[in-house]
Amino acid sequence: MGEVRERRDEAAQATLPYGRQSVTEADIEAVANVLRGDWLTTGPAVRQFEEDLCTLTGGAATVAVTSGTAALHVAYAATGIGKGDEVVCAPMTFVATAATAALQGATVVFADVSPETGNLLPEAAAAALTKRTRVVSAVDYAGHPAPHDELAKVAHDAGALLLEDAAHSIGGSWQGRPVGSLADITTFSFFPTKNLTTAEGGAVASHNPDLARRAARFRNHGLVRDPSRQRHPDEGGWHQEVHEFGLNYRLPDVLCALGSSQLRRLDRFKARRAEIHARYTAGLCDLDGVRTPVTLPGADPMWHLYPLRVLDGRRRALYEHLRANGIGVQVNYIPVYWHPVFEDLGYQRGMCPNAEQFYAEELSLPLFPDLSDEDVDRVVDLVREFF
Repeated sequence: MGEVRERRDEAAQATLPYGRQSVTEADIEAVANVLRGDWLTTGPAVRQFEEDLCTLTGGAATVAVTSGTAALHVAYAATGIGKGDEVVCAPMTFVATAATAALQGATVVFADVSPETGNLLPEAAAAALTKRTRVVSAVDYAGHPAPHDELAKVAHDAGALLLEDAAHSIGGSWQGRPVGSLADITTFSFFPTKNLTTAEGGAVASHNPDLARRAARFRNHGLVRDPSRQRHPDEGGWHQEVHEFGLNYRLPDVLCALGSSQLRRLDRFKARRAEIHARYTAGLCDLDGVRTPVTLPGADPMWHLYPLRVLDGRRRALYEHLRANGIGVQVNYIPVYWHPVFEDLGYQRGMCPNAEQFYAEELSLPLFPDLSDEDVDRVVDLVREFF
């Protein structure tokens, strides 16, 4: 029995995960301090985390929420979209970017992506606009910022808002401006495999005071506590009102304390991710059969993924080869409209050929700050061995 357990332990050590959180004793102590205090939720650690995030977003007001998906839902609710409205969306993303718009009653219109980066193409977004377009949603795929200056012009010229899904890119910048300041409203995710973690969590950021206020209200059931904004302010000191429906998407102090602690190491996370990314590229850029990621001029990515492109229809075979050798590779993502829930609404394959080709070739190699150079070299050697 002991030998079996030992073999299992050896197998576990040999398996390299696709992503993994980096948690220190300082993180644990930050959480423990909250547990020892008086506030577990809606307390000072929440306000501190939001202020800490604000320093990364060029001063944009920030609202902490329970997940990246909640952040998207809150952001769409803040824009006021509903039935009859359209949201132009990049398909090379996790389903939540589009699903939360659909849950608000809006119609999602998918526009194609750059064959280089997987990010929304401004010309494709422009072609998808109609008089009903209210929001253009761009995703910073793999951590490489989308061209938000061009996309903002496309959106604003049509009277729409630009939403930046920055689940992959917190800490990055585009043309010298930090992620979080590039769009009318921005969403973040703090899932364990993301660039920093609160276990589960997310945030919404906006320089627009009205959008920020609406986001904060929707995050907390839609409650209005400010007497100057209430319809019946003389009811009493206990009085609160709901003017528009909201939900409970409050991120508790315990998790916000973890987030603030993690933010102190974000620069180190970014630097290490960049080193790993460069090491993969150096080891694979001369290999026939693959294409390594690009960095466009003006981009300072926070690399969340290493999206290797596997050519000639060999992506699945390489995926299985690496998995069989204990390497936790992943594919990010199938085009959103391929999901049956969108197929059942009438969306058809072939709508965005660049996105579909990108998906057919994409394979995400392991990338997280605690990954060693030896681990990276092991992955590189196995890829080269395959070819």
